[in-house]
Amino acid sequence: MDAKLTLSFNQDVVNKAKKYAADNNISLSRLIEHLLTQVTATEYKSLEDYPISDWVSMVAEGEVEYKRTVKPSRKSSKDEFFSSKK
Repeated sequence: MDAKLTLSFNQDVVNKAKKYAADNNISLSRLIEHLLTQVTATEYKSLEDYPISDWVSMVAEGEVEYKRTVKPSRKSSKDEFFSSKK
């Protein structure tokens, strides 16, 4: 069963990915599904370990940068919430 997913990408990346998909006779949705399947099929320690980084580099403008956000702890979130109520 297919599910819809909304993603945001740099417009240049989208244009290059669409061209890549068209040149390879695959829909952009199936291309992204294939890439996500490959990423999740094996547990890599980081995105840099996965060979998709070469493909991302090909379609991206400039240097590839992976951004991670640190999820605050439950305690720090609670402390922040209560301090904002003072």
